[in-house]
Amino acid sequence: MLGIIIGVGSVILIMAIGQSAQELILDQVKGIGTNLIGVIPGASSDDNSPPPAAMGVSITTFTYDDLEALRNTRNVPEVEAGAGYVIGSETVSYGGLDKALSFTGTTASYINVETAEVENGRFFTKEEEANLSKVAVVGSKMALDFFGNDNPVGKTIKVKEQNFNVIGVFKERGSSSFGLAGQDDSVFVPLKTGQKILLGINYLSYARLKIKNPDLIPSAIANAKTTLRERHNIKDPSKDDFSVRDQASALETITNITNILRYFLLAIGTVSLIVGGVGIMNVMLIAVNQRVREVGLRKAVGARNSEITSQFLIESATISSLGGIIGIILGIFLAFIASVIIQALNYHWPFIISTPSILVAFGVSVLIGILFGIYPARKASKISPMEALRYE
Repeated sequence: MLGIIIGVGSVILIMAIGQSAQELILDQVKGIGTNLIGVIPGASSDDNSPPPAAMGVSITTFTYDDLEALRNTRNVPEVEAGAGYVIGSETVSYGGLDKALSFTGTTASYINVETAEVENGRFFTKEEEANLSKVAVVGSKMALDFFGNDNPVGKTIKVKEQNFNVIGVFKERGSSSFGLAGQDDSVFVPLKTGQKILLGINYLSYARLKIKNPDLIPSAIANAKTTLRERHNIKDPSKDDFSVRDQASALETITNITNILRYFLLAIGTVSLIVGGVGIMNVMLIAVNQRVREVGLRKAVGARNSEITSQFLIESATISSLGGIIGIILGIFLAFIASVIIQALNYHWPFIISTPSILVAFGVSVLIGILFGIYPARKASKISPMEALRYE
């Protein structure tokens, strides 16, 4: 029964955490805005699949000049603004505190494109973006961690052993992409500073274009693709080396990725259920050996094989279902504890337990009991009454 308890508890916990993480990420993507399209280097097999860059593959074909072409309204008349991004992770130091943080190199247009707000100080300018200035704007959580109640503006932090002057602090965004670079706990530097000084690259990780009206997104995507094909000398659309996605596609892609991860973890959790099923089968085989005379007596007074089989199947299913109920309670409890801990870390982490996951977990536990009870039940039904009554 312990295996069933652990297996069902793992399934409930994985489903709850996976769904909460998915909601957290989708909520932040939705919060950025509905009139954005993303340009990502590398093409996928179809619009519903994540592009290679989204899976961590480094592609160098998308450059700052491409971004400039996309921001040009002669090429993409629907565009209002566009921002380019490079991302990385480095040790940030201040006042004896060292911490590994994500940093983002971006353009001065970030504020407009992402609808972000600077609460203290200012964001960097186009001149600072072009001059490789070592200035930084930090997230609200990062500022609190490093500076406490002091004013970070005017202070000097070190990123990759380079001095950066803090010129602004973002207003708290309210949520963070769990496991990804969130604005609140990141450092933002000018795009070319991030490219040349921190990363030593000359390409972009991705770009976002803010469209004047959500209704114009389809034509904006078409014009963006045409512009990049002309710049990259691509005649055949099937050979595109980029992907252009709107928010709806991005949400679908993120949902697909998180679902894949969730079901992968779920598959691992089912291993515990199988182990639990084997344990139940062994318990039932022992029970059959210990109750040979009982079975023989029942058959001697007229019990049919099907009735003996049903008896042991019901007992097996009852044991596994009890384990399933305990596992469900345990899984809900652990998911609640996890949500409390993660919320205490300042993440907007919803506590989600879906009714289908409980029904599926309970149904699977009963099914496991029945499947792994078939062999012991059949063995019991084949016991001869004469041999059983002679059994000591």
